[in-house]
Order: sequence, then structure tokens, then C-alpha cells
Amino acid sequence: MLDIPQLGWFILAGVLLNLTPGPDVLYIVTQSLRRGTRAGVFGALGVTAGCFVHVAAAAVGLGALLAASSTAFTLLKWLGAAYLVWLGLRSLLARQATDDARLVAPAPVPGAAADLKGAFFGGFLTNVLNPKVALFFLAFVPQFIPAETPHKALAFVLLGVLFNLNSVAINIGYALLASALARRSTALQRGQRWMQRAAGLMFIGFGIRLAMSDNPVH
Repeated sequence: MLDIPQLGWFILAGVLLNLTPGPDVLYIVTQSLRRGTRAGVFGALGVTAGCFVHVAAAAVGLGALLAASSTAFTLLKWLGAAYLVWLGLRSLLARQATDDARLVAPAPVPGAAADLKGAFFGGFLTNVLNPKVALFFLAFVPQFIPAETPHKALAFVLLGVLFNLNSVAINIGYALLASALARRSTALQRGQRWMQRAAGLMFIGFGIRLAMSDNPVH
């Protein structure tokens, strides 16, 4: 298995990668700004759940299938791109409150249980429908598994779980930070409409970028 220094490098690399903003982080921040802290946290948990799916899939060979099969990669790529574009359009077209009291509020509203469920599954889908996440795990994790390791699949799963557990605190941190800024910054409160539009455009941009990407293995 891994020695301690190698494990330390793996954790450090994972933290730096999780700190890098992408569609998942944008989704979490958007949920916190629009629906409150709890929605952002549930969105973060959904993203993490999606990562666990990719780890399990890679461990049983589905990640290798995506790497080897252009058809499988393309299908999942287009599904993921369509979902990101849909999220972007929904953000752009969402109705905005006009009075200051409602602009300030990313607080939970009646029916919050459904909102939290939606936030969780939305985060789950942003991750699961992105084939590049599967390929990331397939390319990144094995670099930290020594060639002489007798049970490579088990080592892969353990490292994948460790990576995901480390990501939970970072993703929840993004949710808490976005919610705190929304509550305390007057400029941010009054600029939420424009921030939501910017987030919508970024989601669409991520979707287009994913749709135009090629399988990096080929």
C-alpha cells in the first residue's frame, strides 16, 4: 500500500485540485446564493455523492470503458453538456425579487425540504454526467499506487474515498462562504440578479466547453 510521504502528497494534490473552481463549485455557490446555506451544503453533498459513483465505476472498469469507447464518452458528454446548459438557461430566466427584503434572502423558504432534495440531486447530476470526472479519477489516482501493490483495485477505491472525503470540507466551505458573503455584503445582495445571470452564462459556457471537448485518451 502507500507509504506516509506518498499519501501526504496525494492529499495535498487532492486539496489543491478541489480548490480549483469548476462547474461543481459554481453549482454549490449558486445554490447558497439563491436558496441559502443549507441548499449550498446539500448541493455540496450531492457533488460528493456523484464523485463516489465515479470512483466505484472506475474501480469496476466503467471508467476504462469511457476512456476506450468514443461512443460511450460522447453520449455521457452530451448529456452532461445539455444539463449544464439547462442549468444556465434556468439561472438566466429565473424570476428575481424586486424589493430589498427579498433580494437579501438566501434563507430557506416554505417547501425547503423539496428545495434541499433538488439541490442535492442537482449537484449529483452535475458530477455524474461529466465523463471528464471519471477520466480524472482514472488518470489521477493510479499515479499514487505503487506498481508492487498486490490489490490495486482496493487501493484505488481507498484513495478515491479519501479524495472525496477531503473534498467534502472544501465544497461545504464554498457553500458557507458564499452564504456568508450574501448575508453581509450589501453590494452582493443588490447584485444578486447580475450574479445569477453571470452564473447562468458560466454554466452555459461550461456546457459548451464540455460538448466541444474530445476524449483526452484518443
